[in-house]
Amino acid sequence: MTNGLIGKKLGMTQVFDESRLTPVTVIEAGPCRVVAVRTKEKDRYEAIQLSFGEVKERKLSKAELGHLKKNQAPPSRILREFRKDGETVVGQLITVEMFKKGDWVDVIGVSKGKGYQGVVKRHHYAGGPESHGSMFHRAPGSIGASSFPSRVWKGKTLPGHMGSERVTVHRLKVIESRLGENLLFVRGAIPGAANGVVVVRKSKKS
Repeated sequence: MTNGLIGKKLGMTQVFDESRLTPVTVIEAGPCRVVAVRTKEKDRYEAIQLSFGEVKERKLSKAELGHLKKNQAPPSRILREFRKDGETVVGQLITVEMFKKGDWVDVIGVSKGKGYQGVVKRHHYAGGPESHGSMFHRAPGSIGASSFPSRVWKGKTLPGHMGSERVTVHRLKVIESRLGENLLFVRGAIPGAANGVVVVRKSKKS
């Protein structure tokens, strides 16, 4: 087996718990097929490679298609590697059954891209006065030093590209797991837009 699954974020909704209303994110988790098993003898590490999201053959490159056909796997868009946990064979299907209600999971995804942003939105600068007399509103302000070191220090928070980066949200509680529909309901928000690819794995901090 393994410690995680590949899935797709469907969106957010809310469910009634025993005592309160809980915001949840719905994830289509799996089913994922084992494409390859990495071993220490051959690959110098242990892992399993899972596939998710079947597509038409013409949408894959010859290299991708050859790798999948070699392992008798259907054409799939997404491949990810996970930690190997117990005996696993190529072709085995791994479903959302591995997550039960009350489990804690980590969700990894790519955050929404926000383009080029200034320091107020990107780094939460306070900005200057908003009155008409002020000439300083949303600019970063002075960023340089004096005669030493006569340059801008590395890591200075400045305007730039925001979002579109890998984000991991730790310790989200599984509210419900529906095996028949391959759906996983986790409490709270996860990174990315609807239909974005995510990785759900058992929490390291549980």
